[in-house]
Amino acid sequence: MDVAYRSEPNLSAAEFRDILVASTLSERRPAGDLARLDLMLRNADIVITARDQGRLVGVARSICDFAYCCYLSDLAVAVEQQRRGVGRKLIEMTRIAAGPQASLYLIAAPAAAAYYPHIGMTPVASGWSIPRSA
Repeated sequence: MDVAYRSEPNLSAAEFRDILVASTLSERRPAGDLARLDLMLRNADIVITARDQGRLVGVARSICDFAYCCYLSDLAVAVEQQRRGVGRKLIEMTRIAAGPQASLYLIAAPAAAAYYPHIGMTPVASGWSIPRSA
C-alpha cells in the first residue's frame, strides 16, 4: 500500500460523499445532500486527503484559526484501509497544516472513541454543544 497524503481544498462533494459512505461516517453526516457537503468542504480551512493509487481512501476536514485551535470535524477512512495508519497520518498532516500554536480538537464517533487514546490524544471532559436546527 502506497498511500499519498496531500492538502486538497478543492475535493469534490461527490468524492467526499463516497469516502463518508466507505468509512460509515455517512451515518452521522448529510451524505444525501451534495450541496450541503459542498458547503462543508468550501468553508473548511484544512482538507487533507489520503489516496491509494489515486483512489480516495481517507479525508480529514477541519475548521481552524491557525493561531489557537483547530477542530477536526470529519476524519473518514475507508473500512478496508482502517488499522493501517491512515487515520493517524491524516491527523498528523492536519496538525502540521494547523501549525504548532493550534490545539487540535475532535468529537469522536461512538464506535471510534477507543481509537483516539491509542494514538496519544487526550480526552476533554467538559465539552458542550447546541444541536443543529436543520
